[in-house]
Amino acid sequence: MSVTSRRVLLVIFALLAGMAALLAALLPGAIEAGMNRVRPHELPAVGAVARDLHTSVPVADLHADSLLWTRDLLERASRGHLDVPRMIEGGMALQVFTAATVAPMGQNYEGNERGLDPLTALVVVQRWPLRTWLSPMERAMYQAEKLADLERRAGGRFRLIRNRGDLQGLLAERAGGESVVGGIFGIEGGHALEGDLSNLERLDAAGLRVVGLTHFFDNRLGGSLHGMSRDGLTDFGRRVVVEAVRRGMIVDVAHASPAMVREVLAISDRPVILSHGGFRGACDTARNLDDDLMREIAAHGGLVGVGFWDGAVCDITPEGVVRSLRYGIDLMGVDHVALGSDWDGGTEVSFDAGELPALTQAMLDAGFSAEEIRKVLGGNAVRFLLENLP
Repeated sequence: MSVTSRRVLLVIFALLAGMAALLAALLPGAIEAGMNRVRPHELPAVGAVARDLHTSVPVADLHADSLLWTRDLLERASRGHLDVPRMIEGGMALQVFTAATVAPMGQNYEGNERGLDPLTALVVVQRWPLRTWLSPMERAMYQAEKLADLERRAGGRFRLIRNRGDLQGLLAERAGGESVVGGIFGIEGGHALEGDLSNLERLDAAGLRVVGLTHFFDNRLGGSLHGMSRDGLTDFGRRVVVEAVRRGMIVDVAHASPAMVREVLAISDRPVILSHGGFRGACDTARNLDDDLMREIAAHGGLVGVGFWDGAVCDITPEGVVRSLRYGIDLMGVDHVALGSDWDGGTEVSFDAGELPALTQAMLDAGFSAEEIRKVLGGNAVRFLLENLP
């Protein structure tokens, strides 16, 4: 090969390498921008009364999938729904960050087989460590590591909440005027355990505090609300629930089949959460459980996080979310209703974390009392966590 030919090949190789690097840098952001959308909108003006109410309570949300994406959550982004600057801007105190680890192809609310997993492609494109490419457990561990790293790099702006003492410390810092927010780590679907109960111990050591049992398909723990079997808990699923409760973890029945929800309530003496969803009587979609089962969750001391996307509330405007919040209060009692946005979960919303005071204004406009607003915004979630964290 001549010197000229070698030079041409080197130039071609350099161009291809540069194109690959550019694609790797741009593609993850483009994918997220297309999936985690904020609908163009005009929000209600937030008045002084609403702002005072909003700042009088530690605002908390029970579900976001922000760890799935490549963004640095310490930087304010122009895409997605949530990061630490927007949490602070929106007056938030606490977010449950949940690790999604597997998703079915053609994901829908009616019925899914596990099948091919599009999250594998996302993991590879985002250049996650090789150990995560084929292992749901390692994907969960990697997201736990990302959350712990966030605390290390935050310079005091972010705290990882592992127990009630951590939460009490966060609340004390905020009461003292510090602009600090907290995060709790959870998993979205027990398939992350890969059928091995000892993996719950590994995740516990990594800070796991919220255990979602299923996601969009049936797994080794039992039936999903969106799976094919609609079964209850398997023997392994019962063992996971019992062990999670023993470890002081909070069981999350979001995405669980009705049979699974009822079995969890029957075998656990601890209250559960449904971290993100809605009420069938307010929004009749296959994503939501029927009203009778929601009452059973409340009667067991549970807490329901109302989502901000169409599958949960049908109308994603602040006014639409407020209608579902009111329905839940009337159905279950105000002490059992919280926020469960599903921010950054491949959803379209009408307001992001930085715009959350608009929801407070919408509650005021709808005639909510100050006590109802404080409880829904975060009072209920903080009380529940202080009572149930280890």
